[in-house]
Amino acid sequence: MQEKRCYFRQNRQLLLPVLFILPQMLVIGIFFIFPAAQAISGAMFLEDPFGLSKEFVWFDNFIMLFQDPTYRDSIKVSLFFSFWVVLLSMGAALLLAVLADRVRTGSRIYTSALTMPYAVAPAVAGVLWAFLFNPNSGVIAHFLESMGYTWNHMLNGNQAMLLVIIAASWKQIAYNFLFFLAGLHAIPKSLIEAAAIDGAGFGRRFWTIVFPLLSPTTFYLLVINTIHSLFSNFGIIHSITQGGPGMSTNILVYKVYMDGFVGRDYGSSSAQSVILMLIVILLTYIQFKYIERKVQY
Repeated sequence: MQEKRCYFRQNRQLLLPVLFILPQMLVIGIFFIFPAAQAISGAMFLEDPFGLSKEFVWFDNFIMLFQDPTYRDSIKVSLFFSFWVVLLSMGAALLLAVLADRVRTGSRIYTSALTMPYAVAPAVAGVLWAFLFNPNSGVIAHFLESMGYTWNHMLNGNQAMLLVIIAASWKQIAYNFLFFLAGLHAIPKSLIEAAAIDGAGFGRRFWTIVFPLLSPTTFYLLVINTIHSLFSNFGIIHSITQGGPGMSTNILVYKVYMDGFVGRDYGSSSAQSVILMLIVILLTYIQFKYIERKVQY
């Protein structure tokens, strides 16, 4: 009888943690594991555009992808796009956070204004920047033309890439800004004041005290921004360039859409989504393997 009571008591103690974990596990299973399994399964089949029949082809979809020069170009475009979006959004956010941390009057207004872009949907952000750089009526395009520079991102691939990088970076700055500002507020002011008393200037205090103490926040944002830049900028690309001109902005996540939902090549689209997932896993592994060593917790 005593053993049964102990058994039921242990089960009751285990039940509460399981109930807390279960909702999150359901979300992960429904929105990550199940779609990932579906993509892996679909990548092994060659399906007709109407979804009426399919043939098991093993790894032929992956082989055809890497034999396609347009897909290899899309990988290069994605990595270039991701690098500059991460660099610009994190760099600008860190600068703004440092400036906001030094503001004493009206800091809440300043912080609120800087976080507003995060509430803007990616598609809306794309439309906004496309309007500003519109070759016919855009304010910024008109200003550039008055300076002697012709802007037309609808015809120039380099300009199109620059525009989507600016739009994606602007959208992500607010998120990074909040984390950097919180990290700066967590740094003891006594350390900075002691360095100032010792004669260290602002730049020396930042690079020897502030930035090393921000390294956990910086590393976290580096991982999150890398994943975000590869997965979450579909709306910006679709509303500004639709992958053009000449596929110059056709990043991997947009190519998955074009081949799967527009071209109806479901097998190739599934294979592309699997490769994109593997690329993100690889980049995350490299960041944890080599960059986390320099993080000072």
